[in-house]
Amino acid sequence: MNGIPDRIGHLSDEVAAKFLTSAVLEQREPLPTSALDRASRPGLWGVEPIRQLVDEAMKRFEPESRTSADAWLAPVLHATLRLTRREAADSGIWNHLALRVAPDYVFWRHPGRPLVNRGRFSGPFYSQAFARLWWAAELFRDGPDYDPVVVACGNQDILNTVLRLEVILHRPTAQAILRMLATGTVRTGREVNALAQAVNTAGGTIAYEALAPDSVQDSDAYRDWIEDLAGVLVPYDSLPDGPDDGRVPVAAVDELVSLFEKLFAEAPVRGRKVVE
Repeated sequence: MNGIPDRIGHLSDEVAAKFLTSAVLEQREPLPTSALDRASRPGLWGVEPIRQLVDEAMKRFEPESRTSADAWLAPVLHATLRLTRREAADSGIWNHLALRVAPDYVFWRHPGRPLVNRGRFSGPFYSQAFARLWWAAELFRDGPDYDPVVVACGNQDILNTVLRLEVILHRPTAQAILRMLATGTVRTGREVNALAQAVNTAGGTIAYEALAPDSVQDSDAYRDWIEDLAGVLVPYDSLPDGPDDGRVPVAAVDELVSLFEKLFAEAPVRGRKVVE
């Protein structure tokens, strides 16, 4: 595929950092593909479907609306690159994807002024260009339903702030925040950030897991979903199906929405009028 490797490999953080020079990040020099190949370990996942995805994203969205690509790409990336959470926690996969398979997408989606942020190529899961989308889909989906992912990735403050909070590992917490966004209880970036801070702070004293218990996820169903990829055509014009490993209990989300609405009402939001 025009010099692109056949499979997504593994590129360590240390090696990635060496190649992400200022000249590369300013696009004054290209990434050294041969050196990257020598420094990479072979992987298991085919490149072609992922390469097709990023090409489609760049074709569908104009540069001035490139942030809108997140909500489209996150579900289809997750449904195409089917990883366990342990595999997805390996930054080497994302480094290789960004530096060797689709650096043009990273430059397109996260243009520099004048440098692209290194973390978009090789960084924490909540900022790396591809890891942030995959993990947003994994943490915000409701079982097989990717609709909440579209809501989450349609708001940059969810991706930039909420995604990095440990409390969203509790699925009812994540879904409660998204419901408040979907219903318009929170609208602006300031409001989303205020809600996130309030929920995260309260989580230090309130056990959300005890207040709003989650159902046990079906790990076998998730594994079956990973193994069933062969022959599956991931749609581009409708949402794919995620792993049918169990939905979030509605009652748990209801409980947390009620609590979070109270927390948000008391949270300081810059610019919001205070009612005496």
